[in-house]
Parts: sequence; C-alpha cells; structure tokens
Amino acid sequence: MSRFNSHFKMEAEDAMLYAKEKLDMFHEDAKLEVEEIGDGNINYVFKVWDVNTKKSVIIKHADGFLRSSGRELDVDRNRIEAEVLMLQGDLAPTLIPKVYKYDAVMCALSMEDISDHGNLRKELLQRKTFPLLADHITTFIVDTLLPTTDLVMDSGEKKDNVKRYINKDLCKISEDLVFTEPFIDYKGRNIVLEENMEFVKTRLYEDKELILEAGKLKNNFMNNSQALIHGDLHSGSIFVKEDSTKVLDPEFAFYGPIGYDLGNVIGNLFFAWVNAYVTQEDKETEEFTIWIEKTIEDIIELFKEKFIKKYKEIVTDVMAKEEYYMDWYLHSILSDTAGQAGLEIIRRVVGDSKVLDITSIDDIDKRVRAERILILSAKTFIKDRENIKTGKKYIDIFNSNMY
Repeated sequence: MSRFNSHFKMEAEDAMLYAKEKLDMFHEDAKLEVEEIGDGNINYVFKVWDVNTKKSVIIKHADGFLRSSGRELDVDRNRIEAEVLMLQGDLAPTLIPKVYKYDAVMCALSMEDISDHGNLRKELLQRKTFPLLADHITTFIVDTLLPTTDLVMDSGEKKDNVKRYINKDLCKISEDLVFTEPFIDYKGRNIVLEENMEFVKTRLYEDKELILEAGKLKNNFMNNSQALIHGDLHSGSIFVKEDSTKVLDPEFAFYGPIGYDLGNVIGNLFFAWVNAYVTQEDKETEEFTIWIEKTIEDIIELFKEKFIKKYKEIVTDVMAKEEYYMDWYLHSILSDTAGQAGLEIIRRVVGDSKVLDITSIDDIDKRVRAERILILSAKTFIKDRENIKTGKKYIDIFNSNMY
C-alpha cells in the first residue's frame, strides 16, 4: 500500500519518493536528488531531479498549517492554485509553467522546472533589464483576466466559478496585511524603522482621508468579483530570462478586481527603481532607471491597448459592447490599479512582509529616504487614483517626491 494514500506533511526525502512513485517522469532505477527551495511562508516547494539525465520537476506541497506560526490554513488553496495555473496555461500558454499533475490527496502540485529563468525581484536588484517584460506581463494580465469576467462568460457559469474559487483564508491574509494593518496597526505586527516612526505616524496612521480611501479599496477587493485574478502578482512571482517570462504562484487566486493584479506589478517596479536611485549614482544605474521608467509607462499603455483590442473581440454581453461602457469599465480598472499600486508600496514598507529591494539597503539614511519617497508617492496613487490613467502620471508623481 502506498504511503501517499493519505495526506501528511512531506519532507524533502518524501518528495523524492513521491516523484518516483506518483509521477510518470523518472525511470524506476533513476538516481534522484531533491532540494527544498521554497522561500515563502505558506507552502513547501521541492525540486527533484535525475542526476544522470538532468530531467527535473517542481513539487509544490500544501500542509494544513502556516510555516512560520503554525496557524491552520485550508489545504484547498493548493487545488485552487493548480486549477488556476491550468486555466492560465490554456489562456496564455507561453507565460505559464506547465502543470503535470495535481494530487488532491497529498495536496501536491507537480509542474515544469523553470530554473533557467531568474526571479524578477532578484534580477532587478542586479540592474538587469528585460525589454520584453512589459509586453509579456500585459499579455498575461489581459489574456487571463478578461476571459474570466461575466462580460465574456455566461453569467451563471461565472457565478459558479466565483463559488469554486472562494479562497477565504488567503483573502483574509490580504485583507489584513494589504488593506488594514499598514494604516491601523491593530495587531501590532507592523515593522517600522525607528528613524521613520514619527513620519509613519503622521503620514499614515493619522491621515484619516488616506485611511478612508484604503477602506474603500478594501471594500472593492472584498466585493468586486470581477475576474479570476492571480491575487499575489509581485515581482517574486514573476520569473524571467531575456526572451521569456513565466508567471507562477497563484495561491492567492480568487474572483476579485482586475486592478489588483495590475497594481501589484506596477507597485513592485517602484521598489527596484527607488533602490537604484538611492544606492548608486553611476551610468549603469541611470540606464537602469530609464528602463524602469519606460517599463512602468509601457505596462499601463500596453495594457490599455491590448485590453481594448481583446474587449472588442471577445465581449459577449450586449450592454457591455457599447463603447461608452467599455470606456467606463477600463477607467474603473485603471483607478483600481493606481490605488493598489499605492497599497502594495505602503504595506511592503511598514508591514511585516518586507521586500529585499528595501531591506538590502544597508545605509540607514538612504533606506529612510527610500521609504519616505515610496510612502509619499503611494499616498498620491491612492488618494488621486481617479486621475491616474497614464504611465507618465505615475512617473511624474514619483519624480516629484524625490529629494
């Protein structure tokens, strides 16, 4: 009888045995090795490979408890991630790692190893540029999100999907860490530099208008079941090489606002930009920041261009086919995008889920400066989101806060 007929938390050795027994990939005599490569707080990620043939697979395994705190989590998140990856693979096949198998018993998702790609966050910290990134990421967002809306789908089928992809545990994490705690630290989990404590207190905790706007965006996140979004589309979930981009880790996926995904991408690019701006003053850095500026602008403009084109091609709802409706719908997405970009920036600066772009700045004065530039820009993104409809507007706001 197989030991994998009932769920248990797998260790590295278990994952290796699982790959040999459950995946039709390796010869029974293959010499396998395994490494646990997960750097997140939720799941366990194993790389298993054949020493001789170099054939490899990634196994993402869900346990019923959070890795750091031991808090209980619903393992159904792994099923959601697997199904969403397979759906995204159908809609944007060149931009998603291939899924080989989902095991509902072991809550194990087996997929293509994309080790030939680099983690975008880490690549940007090395000042590497990727000319195709804006094109690829906007194709991913438009091609995987618009088809899952009820502008395209049968409305009954879409409602069934909303139910199928309810992801309450991970949505609750986002509701707290993205929308609430950065502004009202009611759980005492925020981590703020002592040198920025007063700045955060006056600019965030005491800004009632800002808190209201964050609350409106939270309400939108919780109640706008617009599309089957990735839910955690930061630069650590995007892997790149010169001619290829892969998006993975949709474990936070659920039916939410399209601007949540687009805004997360935009917000994370500002971390790389501010890191370069405060830490180096040379020609290489100048070239990198010029590329980042252009990429942010291109993402917004390409999104609009591709969204309008695909909208006109695939929307089936009779009322939504009207151009004035399309214009309103796109406007609402762009507003959500700006607001989410601001929320993502603030939560990574003051919350407990930091990003390497900021924590790797060793000079405390430079880090303080970086955090303040980010906070001031993010506040404008949130408060003035109705008027931020172009990539250039983001650049102008950010430049106006540099000092």
